[in-house]
Amino acid sequence: MLVLNGQGGCARNRMGEIMKDGESPPRALEDVRVLDISNFLAAPLCSMFLADFGADVIKVEQPGRGDEVRYWGNDKDGVGLYYKVVNRGKRSITLDLRTTLGVEAVRRLVRDVDILVENYRPGTLERWGLGPDVLMAENPRLIVVRVTGFGQTGPNSRRPGFGTLAEAYAGYAHISGHADGPPLLPAFGLADSTTGLMAAYLAMVALHEQRRSGRGQVVDLAIYETLLTLLGPQVVDFDQLGIVQQRNGSRLPFTAPRNTYRTRDGRWFSMAGSAQSTFERICAALEVPALVEDSRFRDNRARLKNAAALDVELQNAIGRFDFSTLMERFVRLEAPIAPVNDVRQVVEDEHVVARENIVALEDEELGGPLRMQNIVGKLSRTPGRIRATGPRLGAHNREILVGMLGYGEERLVEAGLDPGSAEEQERAVAGEVSP
Repeated sequence: MLVLNGQGGCARNRMGEIMKDGESPPRALEDVRVLDISNFLAAPLCSMFLADFGADVIKVEQPGRGDEVRYWGNDKDGVGLYYKVVNRGKRSITLDLRTTLGVEAVRRLVRDVDILVENYRPGTLERWGLGPDVLMAENPRLIVVRVTGFGQTGPNSRRPGFGTLAEAYAGYAHISGHADGPPLLPAFGLADSTTGLMAAYLAMVALHEQRRSGRGQVVDLAIYETLLTLLGPQVVDFDQLGIVQQRNGSRLPFTAPRNTYRTRDGRWFSMAGSAQSTFERICAALEVPALVEDSRFRDNRARLKNAAALDVELQNAIGRFDFSTLMERFVRLEAPIAPVNDVRQVVEDEHVVARENIVALEDEELGGPLRMQNIVGKLSRTPGRIRATGPRLGAHNREILVGMLGYGEERLVEAGLDPGSAEEQERAVAGEVSP
């Protein structure tokens, strides 16, 4: 596990290069500036992924209340915990975008940023005088990432939309669950999360092109679209064969076996045999070599037709073993297996710890360390790192609105904004520690 408030001394980066105390390797997006005026989950995740690799992200929040994610899920002493994750590494300022000051400040800020991220319903920014045409007149190189439920065009574009609706609309819920049960929605923000990843990717695609052409552009992304693509061969199967995939528990329509199974001592694990050699190793680990010769299971297509019977055979074999014995056999024979972990088991897993997939950061607002998922992926020369946990509401008002844009405290107070004190400013800056 990586702890950001570590002790002094020298350390080595992932390339083995010795770094002096306090020195950190550069991050890939340190020269990228982002203005995030979005709320909730999908679009803020986009800017979170950019901040993870060094982008300077200024997050604009509604005065007094802030991003609604501050009130989602669990809290500790009134502080929303999920906000701390989704908005890590960002600087928070407060502006009411429906006011003259809010519009003016955003137009000034976009002059010096590469990417603006927003997720208001189509037409809202235009009504406020902050449409892409206005913003790109201030900065022709600006990339405007627009995340909405149904996109900027089409008959549904003006409808309210968010992740839960997208998971049903894109076809995910229809295939999720058991054949004799209702459609199931995921137990986390699947559509929002995949959209955040895609929005960050498209922002980088547009930024790459901008650095070649010198011109910005608009990225129009609907929340259901990424999930629609990731759902697999449904469209081509329907187009060519007329197949409409139905709910079938944990099984897949293109490979077998694939399911969760229970050991003799009550532990669950997942297992899949996508290749013939893999299936043969599974049968060897379970001491059921006859299944390999069974005509019902001779190859993947045969197994798909007899998936229910195969699962019965496999479960009967698995039920003879305790979990630890089964894991040892599968690992030794290089047969694929993974435990069905809960979050406690994930956090304590030795491989997760070795990969530094969980990171601990000091949080001034909560008064102690806070663990969360670390950067996704490892770059050998310019690795990402989390600058800080999600900030207090308006923690950077003084730094940005007063110090950068030059607004007087009186005008901010008249607009109902907290200009922040010098002490708060020092705490905000001090909170942005790096490993």
